[in-house]
Amino acid sequence: MPSLSMDLPLTIPAILRRLRTHFGDKTVVSRRGEGALHQTTYRQMLERSAKLAGALRQLGIDAGDRVATLCWNHDRHLEAYYAVPAMGAVLHTLNLRLHADELAFIASDAGDRILIVDDDLLPLAQSFLARTPIETVIVVGTTDAPVPAGMRDYEGVLAAAAPMALETEVEETSAAAMCYTSGTTGRSKGVVYSHRAVALHSLTLGLADNFGLREADTVMPVVPMFHANAWGLPYGAAIVGANLVLPGRQLDARSLRELLGSQRVSFTAGVPTVWNSLLQLLDAEPGVVDLSSIRAMLVGGAAVPESLLRGFGERHAIEIIHAWGMTELAPLGTIARVPTRLANASLEARYRYRATQGTPAPFIEIRARSEAGLIPWDGEAMGELEVRGPWVAAGYHGAGIGAAAFTDDGWFRTGDIVAIDPFGGIEIRDRAKDLVKSGGEWISSVELEKRLMDHPDVLEAAVIAVPHPRWQERPFAAVVLKEARATAPEVLLAWVADGVPRWWVPDALVFIDAIPRTSTGKFLKSALRERYQGWYTSA
Repeated sequence: MPSLSMDLPLTIPAILRRLRTHFGDKTVVSRRGEGALHQTTYRQMLERSAKLAGALRQLGIDAGDRVATLCWNHDRHLEAYYAVPAMGAVLHTLNLRLHADELAFIASDAGDRILIVDDDLLPLAQSFLARTPIETVIVVGTTDAPVPAGMRDYEGVLAAAAPMALETEVEETSAAAMCYTSGTTGRSKGVVYSHRAVALHSLTLGLADNFGLREADTVMPVVPMFHANAWGLPYGAAIVGANLVLPGRQLDARSLRELLGSQRVSFTAGVPTVWNSLLQLLDAEPGVVDLSSIRAMLVGGAAVPESLLRGFGERHAIEIIHAWGMTELAPLGTIARVPTRLANASLEARYRYRATQGTPAPFIEIRARSEAGLIPWDGEAMGELEVRGPWVAAGYHGAGIGAAAFTDDGWFRTGDIVAIDPFGGIEIRDRAKDLVKSGGEWISSVELEKRLMDHPDVLEAAVIAVPHPRWQERPFAAVVLKEARATAPEVLLAWVADGVPRWWVPDALVFIDAIPRTSTGKFLKSALRERYQGWYTSA
């Protein structure tokens, strides 16, 4: 029996129609260049987005063509977020922290035709442009520097363009945006998001047990707009009508503290590194800026130590929400909201749950598999997490690329080793490639890192597997201490031994100035493994 429901497409143009009709007067504030704040409204932004779409059409961009951006988080980047998918083209956000060789590969692999780039990032763009199919470069001015010959000025392009309607519908299954994976174990791979995936992902961000975005919010994505659509926040804020604050390139703790306070931000999101730095500043200078407007601070991209949850909550009355996702998940997969079954549990038990990855977002289904098959949901057995859902990638851009990441029955293999509790809550024990296999048993590097980072003297810690002549591999810890703190390796190893099985305790611990990172802020453990791979065999 056929339904009698209307069959209207779930698309970015539908989100923009709602935004213009109901929330056109809400504001977007962004930090430009060296720090000046620029304020506009969604209605004004959509007018400019329509002109950008018209300009891109005049430059030959048609449905399915890729338009790349190499920009910080600001209002003109947001105009491209709206214009490019709404005209049926594909927004491709380039990661400005990648090496020029990788960017050349990515832009070529994606087939980018136009690049929109901030003028302070032009040296990076010019280092790879000649090796790409990019035909036209549009420069967003953040300084007074002239636009190089052969390139176009963003404001000039808009001024000369006839606006193009952003309300023309597109197929909901057509591509809206592209983002490439970090490429820590090989070449970056392209993930292509459909309009339907973006729309459904955006809709769920307003659920109370998800991000809980609402019209009354002022949302500040600290997570870069080049990374998985800034975790969906530019579209999630649009669908609920929340104000937006975009921090530009100033992501140091003092700049973020000032912006969070002056703009009365209520919801913000970023990786643990950013919030670790902010917590240190707030601890050192309490009460300098009023941050009472913040109702929630989302942390993702890496496991969150319990000390970060406690530090913000107990010393500064700011709630940390821990979420997990991947580029292939657009990116939200799970979120760790304390369930009602733990409402009367001890404070320690609630903190313990909040430090896990939590339960899947609506429509995301999970399972985990070991070498023996699908694991039981008992909170103990471990296996590789597999997921499926309406915004989960079904494959990578390019024929045959990354096929091994997908099961025969269509689930995505995440590479995360997890335990799943009887209620479907997941806890990541490690990445498959980061597990320490010692004497035939698994040791979780993530658990060791969390234990180390709970020590009051430790800022960050990374644990890697290092070859061992007797045990095959043993854990090795690299630790960054907080400023003006001092301790000894044996003190930290004794601390670790009080919280994990003794055979898990690393055989060695070294202090370093900084942990190498990927372009998205995650620990680059491959660099540490290369540096310390002979530690035990040459000792």
